[in-house]
Amino acid sequence: MIIVFSFAHNLFAQEQELNDTIQRLEEVIINYQVKKNAPISFQDIYSEEIKIKNVGQEPSFLLSETPSITNYSDAGASNGYSYFRIRGIDQSRINLTLDGVPLNEPEDQGGYFSNYPDIFNSVSKIQVQRGVGSTKNGVASYGGSVQLFSPLLADSSQTTFGVNYGSYNSLRAFAEYNSGLKNRKGLYARISEIYSDGYKKHAFNHSQSAYLSGGIYNDKAIWKMNALVGHQQNGMSWIGVSDSLIRINRRTNGNSKDEKDNTTQALFQILNQWQISSSSSLQSSVYYTYLKSGYFFDYNNFLGLPSTNELYKYDMNSHFLGFFSNYSLSKKSIQWTSGIHANYYKKNHHGSEKTLGPLYSNIGYKNEASIFSKINYNYKWLNIMADVQYRYVMFNYKGTAKMPNMDWHFISPKLGINANIQPKASLYYSIGYTGREPTRNDIFGGNDDLLTDSLGNAMLFNTTPEYVTDHEIGLRYQNQKLNFNINLYYMDFKNEIVLDGNFGPNGLALTNHVEKSYRTGIEISLDYKINAHFSISNQSSFNYSRIKEQSEKFSPILTPAFIINQEVSYANKGFNFAVSGRFQSSSYINFANTSQINSYFLLNARASYQYKKFQFSLYANNLSNTKYYNHGYVEEDGTKKYFTQAPINYSIGIQYKF
Repeated sequence: MIIVFSFAHNLFAQEQELNDTIQRLEEVIINYQVKKNAPISFQDIYSEEIKIKNVGQEPSFLLSETPSITNYSDAGASNGYSYFRIRGIDQSRINLTLDGVPLNEPEDQGGYFSNYPDIFNSVSKIQVQRGVGSTKNGVASYGGSVQLFSPLLADSSQTTFGVNYGSYNSLRAFAEYNSGLKNRKGLYARISEIYSDGYKKHAFNHSQSAYLSGGIYNDKAIWKMNALVGHQQNGMSWIGVSDSLIRINRRTNGNSKDEKDNTTQALFQILNQWQISSSSSLQSSVYYTYLKSGYFFDYNNFLGLPSTNELYKYDMNSHFLGFFSNYSLSKKSIQWTSGIHANYYKKNHHGSEKTLGPLYSNIGYKNEASIFSKINYNYKWLNIMADVQYRYVMFNYKGTAKMPNMDWHFISPKLGINANIQPKASLYYSIGYTGREPTRNDIFGGNDDLLTDSLGNAMLFNTTPEYVTDHEIGLRYQNQKLNFNINLYYMDFKNEIVLDGNFGPNGLALTNHVEKSYRTGIEISLDYKINAHFSISNQSSFNYSRIKEQSEKFSPILTPAFIINQEVSYANKGFNFAVSGRFQSSSYINFANTSQINSYFLLNARASYQYKKFQFSLYANNLSNTKYYNHGYVEEDGTKKYFTQAPINYSIGIQYKF
């Protein structure tokens, strides 16, 4: 009996030690995210919710269910290129990471989830931080950040096969495997295939992706590897359509049928955690991202002229290599973390024309290095956070014109306080300051190759960085039934680089500097469990933003005042059902504030049923059959261009798990 007890005790101790080790790894990986008592405006989305709502659609559709986020799709449906904005701030000014690895493209700072199709099928958690937030690797967290975290290898062993089919001949098929922990090792793997004709004509999307994650868990050290590969082909649809053509056929595509793209992107990461002592640890990681992409551009069609045999092509490939390391120390009421991050980036650009052949070739180099240190101090009911980062950025260009090297230096301090005013409620305030360098597209004025003047000098446009001071104040309350957060913010900008609603000759959006601007608003997140079966959720925001330029005041484009997401859900045994509504108020699409996209309301529903090892699901979107736009711009001649989104559409699915 004593022998049996001793064996059981040792076995339990080994399991507990392993679980503690895994927990420590998770705590280090999330150094860049914040916990519930942090004085930061944020929202967590866990894998359970993602799995319920995910049918392979672009991530922006799921993110838009949180406060202050708008989204739109080029093709009008949920596949292919789609984009999101936080507080009206575009995606190139939002920090994106996966386990601390930057996902933004360094030169133009855009984050393209579409290059990794079905990526949300393989994340254990998402944290959305609005505003400056805490320090992250990569581009400035200017309007906010979206942090993804890789699958938990400690989850139970499971294999899943799934298929979804829906409107516009949309298909998604995937296979997923998680070994669970065996002999201190874990393995996760997924492959996905996605296809859609798209809502607009010839706006198809055909993409594939694979995700592999593995880990080795020793007593004092843990090794983890992530590999993510994506490939996509699209019928391009980034040009808006005039309302006169939309009235004839809402599925009209502003791009010609010859405009297509082909993109392959791969990300590799090796991460190590060394548990130095019971109170300190060191986490280090190396990563590498490769991109090869090209797209065709019909310049005559862009000018509104009939298409000819003239067809341009832009090709690019890049190499992105980086390293980061963080040291963490926890002593009683103090948690201190400091870290370094550095990366090297090289991108080759090539332009050609179908009959003329090669036109130009150039190379962009974008390197950066940063250090940060942050401390959390807990004293009874009080939590104080201090965080500072120094970031150095260098950009160099080799091509047609001679351009001097450019570099920028940024110091980004943050300070916040959280007070637990009662066991279930807390009040917080934070102030953060950060700067952001202009993108290559800003500097080059929307051209892929640097232009020269009559004297042969490089023509540089926006080279001045922009800065923001962000104030956040909020109240959180949580009990067994209610989770409530209200947040007020005021963002004061200097030299803000904002979209002006126009596109350059290579299809990239153009920007302008503005003298002074601010964004302020209120954000509400509420989840309430009525009883064992019914729950309600409300994710809403109000935004009031203004730009001042030469004594004129006006509103920034694509920044609606009101966004309301309301959902009612029912769950009983293996059956789940939910109805959700989204209201988005009107917003301007030009600086003159003379043109706008109207407000709209969408009604969506989803249902699923678990029967033994099978899960059946049905998703219906835009049940109100609303005819709406959620993106647009005004051309120089005054022509208004819009992006139509899909009317009522559906998706049905089946999954088998064993």
